[in-house]
Amino acid sequence: MAGSVNKVILVGNLGKDPEIRTLNSGERVANLSLATSEQWRDKATGERKEKTEWHRVVIFNENIVKVAENYLKKGSTVYIEGSLQTRKYEQNGVEKYTTEIVLQKFRGELTMLGGRADSGGGASRGGGDDDYSSGFSTGGANKPSGPKESYDLNDDIPF
Repeated sequence: MAGSVNKVILVGNLGKDPEIRTLNSGERVANLSLATSEQWRDKATGERKEKTEWHRVVIFNENIVKVAENYLKKGSTVYIEGSLQTRKYEQNGVEKYTTEIVLQKFRGELTMLGGRADSGGGASRGGGDDDYSSGFSTGGANKPSGPKESYDLNDDIPF
């Protein structure tokens, strides 16, 4: 394989309010606890079962940190796009590892889902400065679904 891809896409609900911290460098970081669930019926018993996975999300993009701080709260439904990173830390003299979904400064995306009553109905995108990602939208509903250029479909095709 010539290359590799490290990309994670999650849609889930926040288990608690975002934690906003300031690093020694002055940069702000948001930590989210995101739950994703799957449901199924047990074939043997017909009983409805559910399994929930918890994910740690770390946001370094300043604009997305602002959105998380101002608009996200426990229970908010979000779409997250980032990359997996494992880091080592020490706790009480014991080396431990944790794997997190990381939204870097210029890479990653957070979109708020669920409407205004749920979470405010905005969206924030990291990276890319096209005309459509102004930092806030109504969950993508007003986003044009085509190229920015206007093409004349009635022109003569030379072949």
